[in-house]
Amino acid sequence: MQTHYPVIVVGGGQSGLSMSYCLKEKNIEHLIFEKQTIAYSWKEKRWDTFCLVTPNWQCQLPGYPYKGGEPDGFMEKDAIVEYIKSYAASFSPPIREGVEVLKVRQDDDRFELTTTIGQFTADQVVIASGSYHLPKIPSLSERFPETVQQLHSSEYKNPQLLPNNVLVIGTGQSGCQIAEDLHLAGKTVHLSVGSAPRTPRRYRGKDVVDWLDQMGYYDLSIDDHPQKETVRSKANHYVTGRDGGREIDLRHFAREGMQLYGRLKRVNGTSIEFENNLKQNLDHADAVSESIKKTIDTFIEKNQIEAPIEPPYRPVWEPTEEEKLLDCQSVEAVIWCTGYQSDFRWIEVPVFDGKGYPGHERGVTPIWGLYFLGLPWLYTWGSGRFSGIARDAQYLADYISARKRVSQDSAWSVVNEFLLGS
Repeated sequence: MQTHYPVIVVGGGQSGLSMSYCLKEKNIEHLIFEKQTIAYSWKEKRWDTFCLVTPNWQCQLPGYPYKGGEPDGFMEKDAIVEYIKSYAASFSPPIREGVEVLKVRQDDDRFELTTTIGQFTADQVVIASGSYHLPKIPSLSERFPETVQQLHSSEYKNPQLLPNNVLVIGTGQSGCQIAEDLHLAGKTVHLSVGSAPRTPRRYRGKDVVDWLDQMGYYDLSIDDHPQKETVRSKANHYVTGRDGGREIDLRHFAREGMQLYGRLKRVNGTSIEFENNLKQNLDHADAVSESIKKTIDTFIEKNQIEAPIEPPYRPVWEPTEEEKLLDCQSVEAVIWCTGYQSDFRWIEVPVFDGKGYPGHERGVTPIWGLYFLGLPWLYTWGSGRFSGIARDAQYLADYISARKRVSQDSAWSVVNEFLLGS
């Protein structure tokens, strides 16, 4: 069994597959290790009604742009899984599924990888395993009564598997969409609202994604972003692609009977206490949405684009007196929509900061031959998404190819010096 490769890619999701496609184009021998199976996370870690929140036309994996009949639609979970699997089938990447990489370390001029099928070495390594590794559940979860069912958003499948009274904690994209899923199914939903912003779905005749694309937002690099120091850690704006796409305004849910609360504060075994910041968080989400609209207005005016005028936003619901307490007996299940944390402890190479984030420039680390791909805002907004991964993968493939040539040239220089010396 061959155990040394010029390049080894760790992770066989859309990032690893994109890297493989670009390396294949350059005839660079490589191998991919995938801990699970192709498209595993999309299939097993999303709920049944999950769908993209960006239009299908943004699915631009290298060599495999979306070619379906609904470019302005939003692929549902099964279609996303099929898109990734068919992408892999289109170019037959050299992938070993069901193989976990347990350790990566540097040994002189090569890397050593310890895997569940043995030891491997590589001249260069691309870490394409993303950053959503460990479900993040706060220690407060330990204070709920044992009678309350608890699960992370990655474990949620559908309303039918849960009891009637559900507390959803967190209002990022997952929290809002799961709360809506339960709400539409007739469940009694209690929603703890955080500080995540929201975005309009459509505005002045177009999907907001179309406007942002026209405005060049998706080409904006992390270095040029006005919030470059914090944007990587910010929550995504909540919106949905469900039923053809619509915006999510939590005030509408409240008007229809969903119970909204501020951020979770404490649990004492008999009651659940929330912070007094529901109105503040709702107002903040609205303000961000309105600022996006104003940015689009400015772009339309500056470029003299004909677009319909829309009436100003008016809140449909306001909290009168914020509920701060909820009896634990009123809750039968809790869904923690509190995100993930990265876990790169298996990479024993000194490239990480104090928070475990790798130091890099467009995925190129200070350690010769070690790269990262698929991280949020690795280079642009689309770096961790279907829309921008092709640009990042091609950049790294060019870099890897150039370094491979440098290595070969250096080797020939040594040989020539030896021959001349003899």
